[in-house]
Amino acid sequence: MSKRSSRQSSPSRSRKSGTPKQPQKQPGQPLLHPMFEKAQDAIALIDDSGCLIDVNAAAANLLGLSREALIGRALSSFIDAGFEMPSLPVKDQPGQQSIGKLHLASLHQVPQTVEYSLTPEVMPHCHLLILRHVADRTAATEDELWRQRQRVELFSEVTLKIRQSLQLKEILHTTVIEVQRILQADRVLIYQVLPDGTGRTISEAVLPDFPPLLDIEFPEEVFPTEYQHLYARGRVRQIADVHNSASGLAECLVEFVEQFNIKAKLIVPILQNLPAHIQGASPAQNQLWGLLIAHQCRSPRHWVDFELELMQQLADQISIALAQAQFLGRLEEMVEARTVELRNVNRSLKQEINDRRQAEAALRQSEEQLRLVTNALPVLIAYVDEHQRYRFNNKAYADWLGQSPDEIYGHHLQQVWGDSYPRMQTYIESALSGRAVTYENDIVLHNGSLRSVDITYIPHFDEQKIVKGFFALTSDISDRKAIERMKDEFISIVSHELRTPLTSLHSALKILATGQLGNLSADGQQMLEIADDSAERLVRLVNNVLDLQRIESGSVIMSRHAYNAADLMIQATEAMQPMAQQHSIVLTTETVDITIWADADYILQALTNLLSNAIKFSSSGGKVWLTVQSGEEEALFQVRDQGQGIPADKLESIFERFHQVDSSDSRKKGGTGLGLAICRKIIEQHDGRIWAESTPGQGSTFSFTLPVLNE
Repeated sequence: MSKRSSRQSSPSRSRKSGTPKQPQKQPGQPLLHPMFEKAQDAIALIDDSGCLIDVNAAAANLLGLSREALIGRALSSFIDAGFEMPSLPVKDQPGQQSIGKLHLASLHQVPQTVEYSLTPEVMPHCHLLILRHVADRTAATEDELWRQRQRVELFSEVTLKIRQSLQLKEILHTTVIEVQRILQADRVLIYQVLPDGTGRTISEAVLPDFPPLLDIEFPEEVFPTEYQHLYARGRVRQIADVHNSASGLAECLVEFVEQFNIKAKLIVPILQNLPAHIQGASPAQNQLWGLLIAHQCRSPRHWVDFELELMQQLADQISIALAQAQFLGRLEEMVEARTVELRNVNRSLKQEINDRRQAEAALRQSEEQLRLVTNALPVLIAYVDEHQRYRFNNKAYADWLGQSPDEIYGHHLQQVWGDSYPRMQTYIESALSGRAVTYENDIVLHNGSLRSVDITYIPHFDEQKIVKGFFALTSDISDRKAIERMKDEFISIVSHELRTPLTSLHSALKILATGQLGNLSADGQQMLEIADDSAERLVRLVNNVLDLQRIESGSVIMSRHAYNAADLMIQATEAMQPMAQQHSIVLTTETVDITIWADADYILQALTNLLSNAIKFSSSGGKVWLTVQSGEEEALFQVRDQGQGIPADKLESIFERFHQVDSSDSRKKGGTGLGLAICRKIIEQHDGRIWAESTPGQGSTFSFTLPVLNE
């Protein structure tokens, strides 16, 4: 407060009324008496030689002498040894404002340390010196930081509870409960404005002593159109006493709220951005969705700024949930709004404050508030601009990379990540082109340890849909990767140990089935066939597991050469023809002479796996098609059947290991749940893609691409 008072009454401000006069050293005629009377900081005017021209009461109290006794004395006589006198500007070479600390040796008080700010030439040969106690400033700063931290923690707690639910009804219910708990209000409700102008309470938290308003529909007269327009423009209402004429409530509205025992109310609008596709809607235009309202029913209540700010922030959170907006995007809007506000304040302060510094200070304050939240998270959070330079990152970067946020700020990604950057570059370019990407990577920490991480890049667009940068979220998945490796090693070991006994068992069963060791009864022969089928399925499962493990571990090297796609298709069809005849399925092949770059054995394995699935899951008498189409850079292979189809929510998960759409049906068909997983790994090793499309009851189509060799 003292800082603002002193600046508003400064000499530079008084110059507007006319030409300033040369200050005179006349104790009986204070030059800036109106300003000095209300200033809480110690203020003094000194001349070019460092002598006091005029002081206020606070300065006289600080220096231990009366104002009359101080005027004309040298300021240096009050400065303790070891501290230099504030430097004054050299003639014809005026200096800028200087700040520092002094140790004052007062005549009647204990020596004390103060901070000073010296503004030269506020008037000709007259310099403004402001002194303030370091202890008072530190205590005020700590008190303000404590209050800000308490508000941030409280708001973060409520926001976390809201964000833990994805259901709008639960979000609204959580909001009213938490607001009532924090504000200790008698009733908190969310009022939705309906399209016809009426409205109703859709969520409420109310003490048992007062009547509930939930699901009560209110007529349009209670909330007329002009009120809706005012709230749509962001109006908030703080009514300490509904019966006070100063509240501006109409008599009919006072009578209406009396029936619900309402004595005071706090109203904040919940706004939505109009969709861009609505004709005539601008990006900044808002639509009133409803109101967040707090009631005090026992007695009138004066609402404080913190309560209003909390209600407004929670209303913003509800708006975000309604519009499915991103939280970080909302923070940027808050920073921009704060910057505009600071610039307006800057204009009123004229020459005394530089607007660029004020805007930067506001941005730093907003960034610190964001850091309070992000620094507590065990993940890397950063914002990178369109030039791939860091503009924000949380404290976790120091723990992981050994570089503080200040050291990283403004540096290029390649400078921070070094050898890891080439593996990230493709994904960074995708994010800067406007696509959200998620991928896994291995990074080396500053202590030399290797970490597996999951990285997500979320593009940031401006109002013109131009990418301004992206948000980067990086989390440690080393433990999960270690578990996956242990699982793969376990499966590999078990599979290797099972292969030899299973092969022997299967061979023995085959010998018994031929009758070389004697004939069995009909029941015995049936049991032997069941055992032989089961052993064959186990052998196939073990072989598939080992194939998949070898491909994933990288021990398999694809020997790629130029092959005719038509030849591979014919070989795959001939290999599956006996199975097709056994199931009464007609195989149809539509070949095209296309030269592909592939490992023939593995592509044949992928084709036979897909054809086998299509045959097994097709009805007797159906058809299965194998086709290929040529593109500029890749060939498209497709296997289509007329089977039972696959549900839409299973089309991606069927390519995972041991995943089956219907496990009971798969057992009857003899499936292992690994065929499609192997196909995906084979195709991905060939730099291709594989996917499935299906209509339940009409059949499925499995497609994959392979690079074309352009001669």
